[in-house]
Amino acid sequence: MASLYDIVIIGGGGAGLTAAIYASRANLKTLLLERLTPGGQIALTDIVENYPGFPEGITGADISMKMEEQAKKYGTVVCYEEVVVLGKKSDYFEIKTLKEIYQGKAIIIASGASFRMLGVPGEKELTGRGVSYCATCDGAFFKNKEIMVIGGGDSAIQEGLFLTRFASKVTVVHRRDKLRAGPLLQERAKSNPKINFIWDAVITAIEGSGKVERVKIKNVKTGTESDSKVDGVFIFIGHNPVTKFVEGFIELNDHGYIKTNSECETSRKGVFAAGEAREGAVRQLVAACGEGCAAALRAQAFLEE
Repeated sequence: MASLYDIVIIGGGGAGLTAAIYASRANLKTLLLERLTPGGQIALTDIVENYPGFPEGITGADISMKMEEQAKKYGTVVCYEEVVVLGKKSDYFEIKTLKEIYQGKAIIIASGASFRMLGVPGEKELTGRGVSYCATCDGAFFKNKEIMVIGGGDSAIQEGLFLTRFASKVTVVHRRDKLRAGPLLQERAKSNPKINFIWDAVITAIEGSGKVERVKIKNVKTGTESDSKVDGVFIFIGHNPVTKFVEGFIELNDHGYIKTNSECETSRKGVFAAGEAREGAVRQLVAACGEGCAAALRAQAFLEE
């Protein structure tokens, strides 16, 4: 028979790991299930400069490992498995992964979000062959090469700045005429001699024989199309919630994000949500950690009730 846990946490990013720390410190039998790596998306971030307590910044990988180490220190069991479906038995929940079936008295969903794709011809075929969604993973492969970064938010500009360590030229392609990134990041990007911008434009195709060689660009205002030679395309245009495994189990909004109240409670009693998978999430590490704390405390109260 599968082991019964007090709390099963789905997702090992900032929200999930914080929830695990609080739950296990409360002497609750806690299981954390993560489909990829500790820290989730934050582990792929080069440098985190806005998390309190690290005035010099800290790498995403370092803070992720420290948070996981802290959760394990207090007794959290961590398993790297992907959850595929949730179910409800009489007095516990059943969590089915690709490998095992687990049981929990309460669930915290902190499954986060995945990188959003452009959906243009050539993107899927050339992913891993010049198309990437992670600068820290693949930037070193583009030393002295020309790169395009797609997007205009914090992630796009932050990752674009990181890529200037390797690339000879980084071109930011944005569908609007101004960036959405924070003022400090904008200032850094615009003053970096390796970065230039193509405004009011979208990529309509990524082409190449076995690897990225060029892209097709369309101006959204004039409709003018052009080709541009490039060695790599890094895409940072947002995320999609990782919530397919809870469809029909709890209530989601039209975009697939989990609906919760102010106490991180979902539509099903005993199931809580925190972090980027939740509707209205701020999408910042410090906010995710706060939500993870809140969800764990509410789950603890639920168990005591």
